[in-house]
Amino acid sequence: MTARFPLDRGASAQSVRSAVWLGVCALTFAACSTVGRDYERKAPTLPEQFHGAPPSAVGAQDERSSEWWRRLDAPVLERLVARALEHNRDLGGALARLERARALRGVASSEQWPTLAARGSYEHRRESPNTPFGGFIPRTNVHTLAFDAAWEPDLWGRVQRSTEAAGRELAASEADVRAVAVLIAAEVAGEYVELAASRRRLEIAQANVELQERTLALVRSRAEAGLVGPRDVAQALASVESTRARLPLLRASAAIAEHRLAVLTGVAPGELKDELAGVTQAPRAPLALVVGVPADLLRRRPDVAAAELRLAAQVARVGVSEAELYPQLVLGGSLGLAANSAEDVLDFESDFLSIGPSLRWNLFAGGRIRAAIAAQEASVTEAQLAWEQSVLLALEEAENALTNFAREQERRASLDSAATQARRAVDLAQTQYREGLTDFQAVVDSQRVVAGLEDELAASDAAITSHAIALFKALGGEFESIEARLASAAR
Repeated sequence: MTARFPLDRGASAQSVRSAVWLGVCALTFAACSTVGRDYERKAPTLPEQFHGAPPSAVGAQDERSSEWWRRLDAPVLERLVARALEHNRDLGGALARLERARALRGVASSEQWPTLAARGSYEHRRESPNTPFGGFIPRTNVHTLAFDAAWEPDLWGRVQRSTEAAGRELAASEADVRAVAVLIAAEVAGEYVELAASRRRLEIAQANVELQERTLALVRSRAEAGLVGPRDVAQALASVESTRARLPLLRASAAIAEHRLAVLTGVAPGELKDELAGVTQAPRAPLALVVGVPADLLRRRPDVAAAELRLAAQVARVGVSEAELYPQLVLGGSLGLAANSAEDVLDFESDFLSIGPSLRWNLFAGGRIRAAIAAQEASVTEAQLAWEQSVLLALEEAENALTNFAREQERRASLDSAATQARRAVDLAQTQYREGLTDFQAVVDSQRVVAGLEDELAASDAAITSHAIALFKALGGEFESIEARLASAAR
């Protein structure tokens, strides 16, 4: 119940003292009562080391190597990654979501403070003459200027838990920004490798077309001399056109990678054409990488960190729901001026004060509160499983990247040896064909094998770098430029 009285009444001082005393008691009680439970990490069990990593690759992570693309010794790539981390639209969206999370934390924490509002009103009242006393009550005008204040002491820690959840969500949004940055850097590097590899494979294919055209010219001259039949000419021509048919696909692959790089760096497709014109050689990845141990993923992977932070936020929300089981106290009051005429509203005699507490307790809500708590507990279980799944997926990514990186190096060594022997076989087949010791099919077959192996060798070189990029991405980390932007946004 709220008491309302003029300021000059003798009872006002006593009422104010009572309200203040009640507020002090509420503060004291709130300081030692917090519902819900604190978050306690239950980390999943991790292996001691990566199964796909050789002993030389296991060790402490070098924190300075987080910006891994600098190790590929490709200045154009470094510029593209820097530009993408500055202008990429997906990263900009993640930063916008971070600002929203920061604002929502401010909304949650603001509930711990009193509210103060100013109001002014005018009311004209006329009672119905058909009511018992309506004919005796004159028309009235009420002019009011007042300040209204209200404060709900956080008796059970509802606001504290809500603020805690919002703070965890804010930290998760920061981790999301880092995760998006990791993905963008890896995608830029991957598309750069794809562009360079496509152009390199295009050069190889064009060289093979030229080689096969020279062979075709030789066959035609021999056919004109009556030394070979038209079948050899048809086979040589088919071989040339078969290799030439690969050129449009490789040109398209290079163009698509170039377009994707433009979008990743925040510009329209085609605007990087001149800058990327000289990119024809995929960067070589280091043959030995320090990958650390699986436990590093919990610290270095921003997506894993974000999943755990959202779990902690959900644990805090359980306390917010549990606070609904207990009474809520609101301390409120109004101070202002009121009068029948506008001329008297600023008169000292027109002042009034109302102050007093109000209490609300949901004694019966049809099971709604208990059901809400159960729903939040289920969300905690879901968030726990999501965090554990993110850890398992991070391990899978790292193991797959390590396996692919190591196995592709083995494959590349075999391809290199095979290509060397295939080139010798072409030379021998051409020599024997000119001397009439073998038919033209042997030349066609050996040239086809060389063309395929050289293409596979170029693709394997690019794949080794791509797998290294996938490994860098799987290991996570932080980038200096992103950390600087996060620090600037927090100020």
